[in-house]
Amino acid sequence: MNSDVALYWLQQGIRVSLLVAAPMLAVALAVGLLTSLFQAVTSIQEMTLSSIPKLLAVAAVLILLGPWMLQHLVDFTTSVFAFIPNVSR
Repeated sequence: MNSDVALYWLQQGIRVSLLVAAPMLAVALAVGLLTSLFQAVTSIQEMTLSSIPKLLAVAAVLILLGPWMLQHLVDFTTSVFAFIPNVSR
């Protein structure tokens, strides 16, 4: 296996991990910004008010998009395992 093949699989691994993590991170960012804005407007400085909505939103995204994320991970893993016989020393 030469360096081009190794870089290809590394790029694909990073691409899949970003694709799978992006929806959860985007929702956590949006909910965090909205919660911070709400806290700034109302002067409520409760620590659980900033973490509980993010936790619930990320859990909802995980429930809704979990099958899609899992399918991407399974497809990538299958392609990696299918490539293993082609690796030469």
